Amino acid sequence: MQAEEGRMAGAAVAAVVAALAITATPNAHAQKAPGAYSYPTRPIRLVVPTAAGGGVDTAARIVGHALTERWSQQVVVDNRAGGSGIIGSEIVSHAASDGYTLLIAPTTFSTSKSLFRKLPYDPLRDFRPISLVSNEPNVLVTPPALPVASVSDLVALGRREPRRLNYGFGGIGSTASLCGALFRLKTGISMTAVSYKGNGPAVNALVAGETQVMFVGLPPTLSLIKSGKLRGLAVTSSQRSVFLPETPTIAEGGVPDFEVTNWIGILAPSRTPQPIVQKLNGEIVRILATPAVKERFSSHGVVPHSTTPEEFGRFLAREFARWEHVIKASGITPN
Repeated sequence: MQAEEGRMAGAAVAAVVAALAITATPNAHAQKAPGAYSYPTRPIRLVVPTAAGGGVDTAARIVGHALTERWSQQVVVDNRAGGSGIIGSEIVSHAASDGYTLLIAPTTFSTSKSLFRKLPYDPLRDFRPISLVSNEPNVLVTPPALPVASVSDLVALGRREPRRLNYGFGGIGSTASLCGALFRLKTGISMTAVSYKGNGPAVNALVAGETQVMFVGLPPTLSLIKSGKLRGLAVTSSQRSVFLPETPTIAEGGVPDFEVTNWIGILAPSRTPQPIVQKLNGEIVRILATPAVKERFSSHGVVPHSTTPEEFGRFLAREFARWEHVIKASGITPN
């Protein structure tokens, strides 16, 4: 079964890579922009497809402030929340390809294509990847009253008592919900999905013992884990987190090839000229490596992570293919 999954996923990645290659590499059809090499000469609009105050908004303000200081041109953070990120993404997809309207997108950018039957844009063809900004794991957490101390304990409990485990998350299609779906597929155990109106209520329900399992980002849970109100069993990335170095990965816990991250990245409209793409990427890579920016991200439980445009394009291809497979295999019906 795993071999068949791998074959299907590989074919899907190849197809998505081919589509992304159209926008992630230089081409003769890219829109010409006057003054591409002197860019920017006026303020830049950075569209955030989520509400103010969340992780994507925080990343946008850190990066925007640093770019403003570097270029002496204002980077205006524009929150356009709603529609699972679709509203903000649509705005950028239809914007001029001149580098003055950018999108800072979260993981849901790569899941929307499989969760919605019709989008007002094509996430593969209407955007050019610039760079990742961060790429953080979720952490698998349980209340301390649940008699498990490891991933293998949790899997054994799920097999022994198939109706006992409920996993909470802040909305269908969130990485927390899809992590749970992937975990069920990989382990074969039964867990009942419980949706809440946001991760905050879902975490509160877990602490109260209303649910038994949650896959959630590090920032809202680190203090709860350190205080003993929640137990961190494993992180969902391929490597351990610097913020929880003693906590193993899920793969180390006995579930091979399990990797899910909460990523944030910057994209531009698809026909943005290559010189502007290169300049944006170079500046973002540079500022994410500075001690001041690293410290600002670290204070929010995040390690900045940059890439080349081509690396980000290949990363997106894997994400699109992975979530398409998980959503279909889990029987999640697109809206």
